[in-house]
Amino acid sequence: MANRILVGLLLTAVLVTDFGWSSAALPIDHPTLTIGSPAPEFNLPGVDGKNYTLSSFKDARILVVIFTCNHCPTAQSYEDRIIKLTSDYAAKNVAVVAIMPNDPKSLRLDEIDFSDLGDSFDEMKIRAKDKNFNFPYLYDGETEIASKAYGPVATPHVFIFDKERKLRYTGRFDDTEKHDKIPHSDDARNAIDALLNNKVVPIQTTKVFGCSVKWAEKRELVQRAFDAWAKEPVKVESIDEVGIKDLLRNTSDKLRLINVWATWCGPCANEFPEFITMNRMYRNRDFEFISISADEFVNQAKVLKFLQTQQASNRNYLFNADDKYKLIEAIDPSWQGALPYTILVEPGGKIVYAKQGAIDAAEMKKIIVGNHLIGRYP
Repeated sequence: MANRILVGLLLTAVLVTDFGWSSAALPIDHPTLTIGSPAPEFNLPGVDGKNYTLSSFKDARILVVIFTCNHCPTAQSYEDRIIKLTSDYAAKNVAVVAIMPNDPKSLRLDEIDFSDLGDSFDEMKIRAKDKNFNFPYLYDGETEIASKAYGPVATPHVFIFDKERKLRYTGRFDDTEKHDKIPHSDDARNAIDALLNNKVVPIQTTKVFGCSVKWAEKRELVQRAFDAWAKEPVKVESIDEVGIKDLLRNTSDKLRLINVWATWCGPCANEFPEFITMNRMYRNRDFEFISISADEFVNQAKVLKFLQTQQASNRNYLFNADDKYKLIEAIDPSWQGALPYTILVEPGGKIVYAKQGAIDAAEMKKIIVGNHLIGRYP
């Protein structure tokens, strides 16, 4: 028990952010189910539109319950392995079910920096479809009753039950969280194989590694994050053609998202909060968001007021020349000039995305996290 508590504290303590506090600031104790315990009941909705209970798997010889989620890079690293496990053991009457334990309202934006999706039920449906999950993916973020009964320390956390639904293994899936590494110890498979052969599981408990569970008690930390972001200074600087061309050359080591907008442009104003969200999600990685206003330079005060309202603490510029065609040519000669205009530029100046008109925010996040400079895995 002492080791489990120590591991849990270490897992949460490492999630220190640039705000100077961590999720360890809130003491949370949801003890992990012990070996030999009966499987706790649950009644949870799945992404396939069905509701699942423990009895939904009553015919399975072995039941594997895995607590996992969308946003965590470690959880994402294991998705393909969980899919393969499900496929490999289906004919042996082994049932696999995944439960998402996180309260979506307890997940900070800067904790989604390795994903395009948070942990809401709707986003779970998207992830399950994207990855073609072959196992039930259940949502427990509303009440977390089932999750608290099982007590996962982190995502992913595996619980394996025998035919009588007694817990015979709890811990990691295997010994490497790297998605492209071959494990030395296939702990979950070893436990399943032992049970299928009517043997005692050789190693019944292991430590787990991953993202801490976002219990509802952590909602306070989300509000602290928003309060901190609201206090960040917002400013707008003048920029000319030379400056814009320099931005496009992108001599930094970051993936650079540039949005050209104006206060009088309705679609620009409507989509701008999405860019603020992306900035908060990915700015702690090799990513930066820059906005360029196409307003008349004399309207600098109006531009700044809009940016302050948006809490745009990223880099913001206002084009300082009257000839907007010079702005167009400096940004992208292929751009026809309609606002908004958004481009994604890799270091060295390679434009990997360009869109005239409003963006699809979900698509944009997927493109960002899919870029080789960002990625889903550490």
